[in-house]
Amino acid sequence: MSNAVPAPHDLRAYIAGLPKAELHVHHVGSASPRIVAELAARHPDAKVPTDPEALADYFTFTDFAHFVEVYLSVVDVIRTPEDVRLLTYEVARELARQQVRYAELTITPYSSTRRGIDAKAFMDAIEDARKAAEKELGTVLRWCFDIPGEAGLESAEETVRLATDDRLRPEGLVSFGLGGPEIGVPRPQFKPYFDRAIAAGLRSVPHAGETTGPGTVWDALTYLRAERIGHGTSSAQDEKLLAHLAAERIPLEVCPTSNIATRAVANLDEHPVKEFVRAGVLVTINSDDPPMFGTDLNNEYAVAARLLDLDEHGLAALAKNAVDASFLDDAGKSLIKDEIDTYTAEWLAP
Repeated sequence: MSNAVPAPHDLRAYIAGLPKAELHVHHVGSASPRIVAELAARHPDAKVPTDPEALADYFTFTDFAHFVEVYLSVVDVIRTPEDVRLLTYEVARELARQQVRYAELTITPYSSTRRGIDAKAFMDAIEDARKAAEKELGTVLRWCFDIPGEAGLESAEETVRLATDDRLRPEGLVSFGLGGPEIGVPRPQFKPYFDRAIAAGLRSVPHAGETTGPGTVWDALTYLRAERIGHGTSSAQDEKLLAHLAAERIPLEVCPTSNIATRAVANLDEHPVKEFVRAGVLVTINSDDPPMFGTDLNNEYAVAARLLDLDEHGLAALAKNAVDASFLDDAGKSLIKDEIDTYTAEWLAP
């Protein structure tokens, strides 16, 4: 499956070399067909194809519920700390290939610990991969621990425990999230868990408004004290909400191709990202679960260039949005933004 959008060749070349940050990209959802096939071959009882080419059909979704079903089947081939380490390092390798200097990777530890992976071994595996990636690839990773909403409050309790227990909490953890289905999974019930995570110094970054209306985004802001909103697609339906997001500088983590693949938006031309920008909302561009959606971050920037009619300067500003919206320290932000400016100036130099 491919969702590539035509863009001028030179603009795509510019995007390929552009230093970037990514804020909404899932750990398991970033497993390439090669890695998924390798993991599936390690665990022959899994229902996942072991042929990378067959995975393209496997990753074609009828709706969001079907996407979750397939996603969880891929989770099931990650069964050992060695699997976790392999996946994490290979995700970092793919990010580095796209010139991603910094990424906040959304991880759902409950999905692994409930399948029998020891919590400490899981943390050691992701941290070992993180440190190796920074040293060997130059890509800095940080973690967002994510509640899988479909698994209920038991998963929320386990996720916040793993995120706040000083004996387990990994050094790279910066934020706390909520993913999975929104329909039938109201945000307010997760307030106590977000309160505990925030009290422990973590930042609040729940998904909201992806497959439900703007009321879910308001709930994420009100009850979960969201500092960024994952997707927020339906925010365009509420002018008051857009004004609030703009005034408070609450960023949206926009994932255009994902929204089409899961049928959250009918087609790219109807994507509300243009409305977000017109309203003055801080927009960041992200890939969500890139191999599953036949995309990558470079393609998402090409999509944004077409939808928003951006040239190199506009794309550079978009890349800096993600840096500004990140939880990287000020010195780190300045380094990446300076690199973006230098790269752009050299690219455009006569």
